[in-house]
Amino acid sequence: MKILVVGDSCVDVFIYGEVNRLAPEAPVPVIIPHHENKNPGMAANVANNLKVLGVEVDLITNKSLITKTRYVCSKYNHLLLRVDQNDRCENFGLENNCENIIWSDYDAVIVSDYAKGFLTESDILEISEKHPLTFLDTKKILGDWANRITFIKINNEEWLRNKTFLSKNEEIFSKTLITKGKHGCEYRGRIYPTQEVSVKDVSGAGDTFLSSLVFKYVQTKDLEESIKFAQEMTTIVVQKSGVSTI
Repeated sequence: MKILVVGDSCVDVFIYGEVNRLAPEAPVPVIIPHHENKNPGMAANVANNLKVLGVEVDLITNKSLITKTRYVCSKYNHLLLRVDQNDRCENFGLENNCENIIWSDYDAVIVSDYAKGFLTESDILEISEKHPLTFLDTKKILGDWANRITFIKINNEEWLRNKTFLSKNEEIFSKTLITKGKHGCEYRGRIYPTQEVSVKDVSGAGDTFLSSLVFKYVQTKDLEESIKFAQEMTTIVVQKSGVSTI
C-alpha cells in the first residue's frame, strides 16, 4: 500500500512539570519543568500513523517550522498553556510543483489541511481531480471546491461551522464523516459508537482516525468496517500522553 499525504505539519512540544503553587504576581500556576517530548504533528502525524500501520508514505508539507508548545501539569495531566509559534506557513503552489508527482503510484491521497496557508481551496480541488480516491480533513469552511473529494472528515466543532453549507449541499454531506469524540462518529445520520476509555490526551486523535480510516478503506473498500477500525485505533492513542501514534 502506498499513500500520499499533503498538508501542513508542525512540531508538537509537550513540556511536563510540577505545579505546587501560584505566582505571587498573579493567580496563575507556576510550573517547574522536568521533561519534554517532541513529535511531528498535523499532516506529519497522519503520515507517521500510516507508517506504523506498515504503509509506504510520501509526505508533501511545509518547510517552515510551525511549533505548538504545551505546558502540562504532570500530576493531573492537565494542560496549563499552549503557545503556537510561526502559525502561518508558505503556500505550496501545487500547480507549479506537482510535475514530478506520479499520481497513479498511490492507492489514495490524504489532504490534511490545518488551514495554516500551505494549501488553497484551488490546490485541494486540483488534488481531487488528479486522483480517484481522496480523503480530506480540513479546518476550512467547506465549499464547492470539495465536490470531487471522495470522503471528508470533520470534527463536531467543524460540523457546527459547516452546518449551513452542508444542509444545502446533500452531495457533499453524504460523503462527510463527523467525529464526535466519546459520542462516536456520525455518517449519513447513523452514529457509530466508540468504546469508553480513560482519556489522557486527545491531541492528534483526529489524525489517527483519518490515517486508520484510509488504511482500512484501501484494504477493504468497506467504509463501515473502516470507521470501526479507525475508532479502535483512536481509542488506543487517547489513552497515551501527548501526540502519539498507534
